[in-house]
Amino acid sequence: MVEDYSDREQEELLRNWLSENWRWMLGGVALGIALLVGWNYWGTYRDQRAAKAAVMADDVRKAIAAGEADKAAKLVANLTGQFGSTPYTQEARLQLAKMQVIAGKYDEATGLLSAVTKDTDDDELRRVAQLRHARILLQQGKHGQALALLKPDDSGEFSAAVQEVRGDALFAKGDKEGARAAYAAALKGNAEAVDRTLVELKLQDAGGTAPPAKAEPTDNAGATEKAAAKVQP
Repeated sequence: MVEDYSDREQEELLRNWLSENWRWMLGGVALGIALLVGWNYWGTYRDQRAAKAAVMADDVRKAIAAGEADKAAKLVANLTGQFGSTPYTQEARLQLAKMQVIAGKYDEATGLLSAVTKDTDDDELRRVAQLRHARILLQQGKHGQALALLKPDDSGEFSAAVQEVRGDALFAKGDKEGARAAYAAALKGNAEAVDRTLVELKLQDAGGTAPPAKAEPTDNAGATEKAAAKVQP
């Protein structure tokens, strides 16, 4: 049943409702304000941390460019201690690992690359670290460990490069048949990820025959424009 109330009665009902619920309303407003302030504080805190991490990572790059290995290592350690889970730390580790490889310090380099693989949430960085780690293991003659580290089914756009390194490891172990299969798979992958001519030579050394290169689609319009551009002054 719908009851009709006069204006005065409606005002009385509203006052009674407010009297009974004002605490809940005030609490809701206070909670909303607290959440807003907290969110803004967290955003500011996160931005400040990112800015600080970026500065520290830049210091690492400068130390590496200057050839100051010990200083770079200390900076990476500090960066890891404060911002271990950030991409800045992983990039700095990769850069320092490259410097250590050039210096022949393979154990130090593999330690850094293993840390990247373990700590990063970025699949691309993880694959880069694993690939570089495997190449170092090859230089150390640890062919079995290199093969165990590489996962062709989980290599994404690096599949061709992974297959090439697998071929190198298998060839070094004396498994020419496995090497041929790996090199052939590399040639079928991303052409930009490997030196096709070099991989073809490796395949031939393993007793295989390089497959014909994929024909590039002809763009007549593009060819015409390029030809016209060549004769223009």
